[in-house]
Order: sequence, then structure tokens, then C-alpha cells
Amino acid sequence: MQNPVVDAESFALPEDTEDRVIAPEAQLGEQYDLSLRPERLQDYIGQTEIKENLEVFIGAAKKRGHALDHVLLSGPPGLGKTTLANIFAREMEVQLRSTSGPVIERQGDLAAILTNLEPGSILFIDEIHRMNRVVEEVLYGAMEDFTLDIIIGEGPGARTVKIDLPHFTLVGATTRAGLLSSPLRDRFGIQFRLNFYEPEELKTIVLRAAALLGIEIMEEASLELGRRARGTPRIANRLLKRCRDFADMETAGIITLTLVENSLAKMRIDLEGLDQMDRHILETIIEKFNGGPVGLNTLSAAVSEEKDTIEDVYEPFLLLKGFLQRTPRGRIATKLAYEHFGISTPPESQANFF
Repeated sequence: MQNPVVDAESFALPEDTEDRVIAPEAQLGEQYDLSLRPERLQDYIGQTEIKENLEVFIGAAKKRGHALDHVLLSGPPGLGKTTLANIFAREMEVQLRSTSGPVIERQGDLAAILTNLEPGSILFIDEIHRMNRVVEEVLYGAMEDFTLDIIIGEGPGARTVKIDLPHFTLVGATTRAGLLSSPLRDRFGIQFRLNFYEPEELKTIVLRAAALLGIEIMEEASLELGRRARGTPRIANRLLKRCRDFADMETAGIITLTLVENSLAKMRIDLEGLDQMDRHILETIIEKFNGGPVGLNTLSAAVSEEKDTIEDVYEPFLLLKGFLQRTPRGRIATKLAYEHFGISTPPESQANFF
């Protein structure tokens, strides 16, 4: 392993660290969402197998008096990776320090964070796949041996200093686990991929959020929100808040099934949970590219959306619903997509369907 080079000046925390070293959700403005997050593992809804395993791992770590092993959480955005990191800290009764991969620009930034951790602390790094590879090297020894090797100075006067770190837990979150380097991925002792939620699970999440926010909602309305929330708790909570806005103006604050259906229609969210961009992507593939295949770069340009956003946010749900296929030649709209839009399948596209 190559030793990171850190001078004495870069070893200090930047002045704006307090603003930068925070969870990404906090930067997006919806601070009220923090009150909707469960604080204990027993209150966490969904991901049953993962939750059962985590109960064992957390319980065993507490029984031994050790820090929890390093955890890697992967999966599409909004499934609860940040929430789980907060739950780990509460269950282990330790400090949580949050940051994100793109924020850590220099080796000295990460070194300063690591040396300021308390024993047993949890360091949460969101979007860890976007961390600079040079900065990433600092993590190897820190995760494996809980030591930090730094070189102070340059040239003949340079010297190596080994710093012992307190035993800590690194929780990494990523939407694209395949972009993680093998040396980093292999150092996580606990690895889980979060899956999309079922409508019934999202119904329970909506009812819980409604109770916390003081919203009156009918049970069938909460299930309809769960069906159209793209299998994602964050979207379910967001739709609940928007339906509350319509309810305040139209039904004295009561969210009924009819109100949900009318509200989602106004927001252009259809019965399958597809929003305007989902439909735009599929219609573009069908109408402009005869159903595909079409490359990601070409599709990105055609719909005026970043390719990373298409790949991370829209494609997982379209693949789950069976509206889209990824092939070595590009993206293909499936027969289900044609049927959803009421479009006849052209004869030349029949070979695209498997």
C-alpha cells in the first residue's frame, strides 16, 4: 500500500467542515424528514432478513464490548441506508459522524475526521463510491488495523508517523456497489443490499408517518400511496406530504382514497407509480428508437437527463416493473411498456422481447 502524503497544514480540519461533514439528505432542505426516521431497529419497517441479521450482529458486538464490524449498505436511493446508520449509532449507544464521498477532497480531510473519532464511534460515508481513490487509500489501514500512516514533510526531511486510531465502525452507503474498488469492498465485514419495498410495507410506513405528522388518512388511501411510491419509503413520505397539501385545501385535512387518486393524477403519477420522467424515458425509447436498443449516452442526450441519474434513480424501478431491459447493445423497451402506453408492438421489434 502506498503511504498517503499529508503535510502538517492539511492535517487540520477545514474551517467549513461543520457545514460539509453532514449527511447528504440534510443538504437537500427537507429537515422535517428527520422526525419520520425510526430511531431503533425494532421500529424499522421492511428489509426483514437484513434487520434480523443486524439484530444478531449488533447484539453480539455489544455483548463482547467491541465496535460493530464495518458495514456496507447498497441499493437505490431512498431505501433507508442513512436511517440504518443512525439506528446503528443509537443501538450501539455511540457517536455518529456523517459525511459523503465527494465532500472529502484531500487525504488530510479524512485523516482529521478519523483522528477525532471517539472509541466505538460510527463514521457514515454516503456515496462512498464517489470517494477519490487517493483519499480512499487512507481508509485501508484505518479499517483493517485501526492505524493511520502519514508522511509529514517532503524530500530528505520527510518522516513517517504512525497514529493509532480508536476502534470505530465505518458504515458506507452506495447506490452503485460495482464502482467500489475491490480492496475497499473486501474490508467491509457486513455487506447488505437493500431491496425495494412491498406496497403493504409502504402502507405501514405511510400510516406511521401520518401519525407522527398528525395527518388523518384512510387505510385504503395509505395503501394506494404505497402502491405508487416506486417501492421507496422516501417517495412514500413525500407523496404523503403533497397529498396533505391537497387535503388541507379540499377535504378539511382528511386524506381519502379519492383525494389520493385525484392528487396523484394532478402530479402525473400513474397507476404503476411511473412519473413524468419515467414515461418520457420509455416513450423516447419506443418512439425515437423503435423500442431500442439504445445506448445510455444517447438516451441521456435524448431525454435531457444526466446518465448517472437515469442509471441510479429511474432504471432500477423500470427494470423491477419489467418495462425496461438492459442488454449489451443498450436499453430496450419491453412488451409490457408498449402495453402500458396502449401502443401496438411493431413487427420488427418482436425479436427484442424474450
